[in-house]
Amino acid sequence: MGRLGVLLLNLGGPDKLEDVRPFLYNLFSDPEIIRLPSPLLQAPLAWLISSLRAKKSQENYKKIGGGSPLRRITEAQAQALGTQLSQNGHDAQVYVGMRYWHPFTEEAIAQIKKDKIDELVVLPLYPQFSISTTGSSFRLLDRLWQADPELQKIKYTVVPSWYENSGYLQSMANLIATKLDQVKDPSTAYIFFSAHGVPVSYIEEAGDPYQKEIESCASLIMQKLNRPNPYKLAYQSRVGPVEWLQPYTDLAIAELAAQGVKELVVVPISFVSEHIETLEEIDMEYREIAEHAGIETFARVPAPDTDPTFIQALADVVLTALGDRPIPFSATIQPQKNTKLYPQEKWEWGMTPSAEVWNGRLAMLGFLILLLEIWLERGQILQ
Repeated sequence: MGRLGVLLLNLGGPDKLEDVRPFLYNLFSDPEIIRLPSPLLQAPLAWLISSLRAKKSQENYKKIGGGSPLRRITEAQAQALGTQLSQNGHDAQVYVGMRYWHPFTEEAIAQIKKDKIDELVVLPLYPQFSISTTGSSFRLLDRLWQADPELQKIKYTVVPSWYENSGYLQSMANLIATKLDQVKDPSTAYIFFSAHGVPVSYIEEAGDPYQKEIESCASLIMQKLNRPNPYKLAYQSRVGPVEWLQPYTDLAIAELAAQGVKELVVVPISFVSEHIETLEEIDMEYREIAEHAGIETFARVPAPDTDPTFIQALADVVLTALGDRPIPFSATIQPQKNTKLYPQEKWEWGMTPSAEVWNGRLAMLGFLILLLEIWLERGQILQ
């Protein structure tokens, strides 16, 4: 085996307040985020949205320390994974590629070429596949590969999803158990999984397997946990006047409170690192909703971050990928299980998913609807 590399994929986020506006501009400049009738509209629209949203977004980042911790945590995960692989007998260089902020995926690929990597495992830090996260990154990488003969010399494989990995499930179960044992009544506290939502159209029209994988993941974690506690799965971060996956986290919390539930152990199931959707949306917004509704204990399970069991799980995923038949980007861009990736034939233009700082992914709305919402609902999209 030649030089081995592992590329960790994530969405990215602004490191400091000054990064917020340019980060948003990068986000909305991407035609896969907002697909418009004419590419000439892309830059002006990106400028408009980033200008209108920057202040509100900065206010929310101030609440969590002035920037996203995502880059710091992801780089720590990369370092820990490299160490773990080395201990398992595989020397590998681990890279971090973000979609919308530094270090960009393109920067990581440039370094991979410079380091003359011979074999590469592409591992998204999304346990469950969605066309809006893993799919988006794979489409970018496929374009880079198609355009560069040097990259085509690298033997590579991708990992579409890994939520069924036993080590990952065990790490989540361990984190939940630790938090459960800290509440007043560990045996009866309600375990509340909160996953990032997507529009229902992604599931029903585009064939996104995300909902099925999230539901299966929650069930598998509970099996690992092996506790008698009741549990519920809900979806956070909905935005816009279209139907999103239900039940919604905020409404589900209020409903449980109305049923007499007093203790919630909240699990951010689709997130493997702390960022604005855990630190601000869950810890602040949903905590306030819970307390006002009568929940007495709101105990939030931390994201895995660099938990040793979680890092070992990532290493297992990498080593398994090396031993399996390689999966090319094209197999995920045009999956066999009727999963279609954006752009859709039916979706000539509209909104595609965003990144973490949106605090939600907009549904496929028309350009005029988008502009109307910007002016009428200022500050409601971006958290």
